[in-house]
Amino acid sequence: MKRILLLTVGVLCAMTAAAQTKEAYPSYIQVNGHAEREVTPDEFYLSIVLDERDSKGKISVENQRHEMVSELKRLGVDVEKQLKVANLSSSFFKKKSSVAQAKYQLKLNSAAEVAKVWQALDALNISNVSIQKVTHSKLAQFKSEIRIEAIRNARENARTLAEAIDQQIGPCFYIYDANSDVLPRYYDNSVMVRAMMTKDAAGIEEDAEEEVVEFKTIKLEYNVQTKFVLESR
Repeated sequence: MKRILLLTVGVLCAMTAAAQTKEAYPSYIQVNGHAEREVTPDEFYLSIVLDERDSKGKISVENQRHEMVSELKRLGVDVEKQLKVANLSSSFFKKKSSVAQAKYQLKLNSAAEVAKVWQALDALNISNVSIQKVTHSKLAQFKSEIRIEAIRNARENARTLAEAIDQQIGPCFYIYDANSDVLPRYYDNSVMVRAMMTKDAAGIEEDAEEEVVEFKTIKLEYNVQTKFVLESR
């Protein structure tokens, strides 16, 4: 009974709102607006795990870190700004021996740089490398711009339809924006590794400026629903 009562109240409220809208704006047009843009990523985050087990305890994590940092600097990476420690841990096994592990996050700025770093780390036998996420440094700005483009598109759609019946649009009295946030791009790391190793084996020059790995663009897309008053010309 309570559920039926609530449903009845909801229907009455909706009817009341519709009646009020019709009374306030006896003639209006409802249109959708759409905008989209594809952005080439400029931020690439790698996860790098250093583990003594990779060398069966022969090379310490500290030595691996030293070799990694030296190689990154050689490739022109600003280690102070781009390399961060994610966590450090130590797991204990039989005979009370411990195997240390260190996890780092490395931020890079191009696909070509990703390929060079990946290959350099592989040459150091640092194979536990994965792509955490791929994004753009101005993503928030682009999202705001696309939103504006979507509402302007709605206005143009309304104006075009109104002119087709010899009328014009007045104020917009309703905007509904139900867009979810843009998710970062994730990749199948095994596929990326095979792609980089294949191109490396093909004899691509280390100093080549061409991007040797292709990353998907980030697609931004927004939709809005709007209502504009219809006026006589």
